[in-house]
Order: sequence, then C-alpha cells, then structure tokens
Amino acid sequence: MIFACKPTIRRLALTVGLFGAISGTAAAEDGKPMGDGGVVELFTSQGCSSCPPADAALKKLVDEGGVVALAYHVDYWNYLGWADTLASKQNTERQYAYARMLGRYGVYTPQAILNGRDHTNGSDLPAIKNRLALMEAKGKGLSVPVDASIGGDEISIKVGAGTGRANVVVVYFDRARVVNVEKGENSGKKIAYWHAVRDIQTIGMWDGKPAEFTLPASVLIEGQGNSGCAVLLQSMKDKETPGAIIGAATVLAGPQGKL
Repeated sequence: MIFACKPTIRRLALTVGLFGAISGTAAAEDGKPMGDGGVVELFTSQGCSSCPPADAALKKLVDEGGVVALAYHVDYWNYLGWADTLASKQNTERQYAYARMLGRYGVYTPQAILNGRDHTNGSDLPAIKNRLALMEAKGKGLSVPVDASIGGDEISIKVGAGTGRANVVVVYFDRARVVNVEKGENSGKKIAYWHAVRDIQTIGMWDGKPAEFTLPASVLIEGQGNSGCAVLLQSMKDKETPGAIIGAATVLAGPQGKL
C-alpha cells in the first residue's frame, strides 16, 4: 500500500542567493567530513503536500552539520500529473529496499530512515534527533570512523577498523535547488530542496580492516559548486536489501566549483 499525497507542479530555478546561505552552513566549503551524529535519509517528493515541512527539517539538519542528511526524491507520485525533476527510479528502489528491511508492505512520504535501521515521519525533527541519540546510546550509531576529503584532483576516502563487513557506498547529491511551485497544493510557493540525491554507487567492500579509496574530484566539479557526496559504510541483509549504516562522512565542493 502506498499512502497518497496530492501532486505539485513546479519549475526548477537555482538562485544565487541560495548559495550565500550554503556558505554559512557548517562543513561546506573546505571539504570537512561530518556525520558523527548519524545518517538521515529523507524520502520525499515535490508532488506530496506533506513533504515541505520535512524538506525544511532536513535543511535544519544540514545547517547544524551534525549528521549526514540526504534527500531521495521518489518517482511514484509522477502519475498524478507532475514528474518530480529531482526524482529517480533508483531512489524509489532504495526506499522499497528499506521497506523490505523493515518488514513493511508499503512506502510513504515523507519518510526518514535513520542509520539504515529505523524510520519515522520526516517532518518530526525532535523524533529524528531523539531516535538518533537513543541509537547512539544503544551502540547502534556510527561506530566505524570514515573520513572523506578533497586534495588536488582526488577525493580521498579512509575507513577505519571495526567489526563485520559492509559496502562502501557513495551518494552524489546536489547541495541546493529552489523550486517555484506554480500549480497544485503548493502553488505560489518557492521551496528549497537540500542534498537531493542524483546517483548512488557502490565503490568497494570493507572487511573490518582499515581501507582507503580514491575518486576523481571531477565528480564534484561537474556540479559547478552545487555538488557534494556522502560516503556510507553500509552492511547488507542480503544482495538487494540494505542494512545498518555504521560509518559515514560528507564532502562538498566549494563555491563556483572550486575544490
């Protein structure tokens, strides 16, 4: 079962002023890794009238800089009349994979997946923070150190020692987009979307021993200053079902695409 939300029709517009807001957030310009507080994966849609409060909650998490915050725009509301410009089938598949992991029969928006282990309403920021804190207290937080940094023409990823096995997953995102909503329930509103995921790639495996990986820095330059990527150390329940995230970091491109 899918919980319905009404569609929104909008036009994409990136504004210079928004980048000024980005430069004031914790972490962004010098590629410092962040995410010790946990990982929040928000599944959202421009066609869902319930999602703007969750999108705003995610922005607060981005501004505070204590967690890895990612927005996965899903495409299953597209049939209602508007194709979300930030959505992808891959994002939707990831949400359904989490549904299998959680033993759920359906998906909904806005849904926040926490550390790959639990879920809650993506609009409820206090609940998100409380559950992350409880996970940390119970040893279900980010236990393996992950560092991601830019140097020259490379992104260097270093994973520390720990227990178990996990995939090294890189999630590429656009740092900020602004949408002028022209029709639908959000008609007349200008809505900011932060850390909207555009691609997901598994780059290797981790077996408990310290490991290093390298990516070309050009993967961030392509976004001309609006790009970033998160590195997730994620265990798998089976070949197609994600499990707990045990380490994470974020690195962002600088203004005007400078690294």
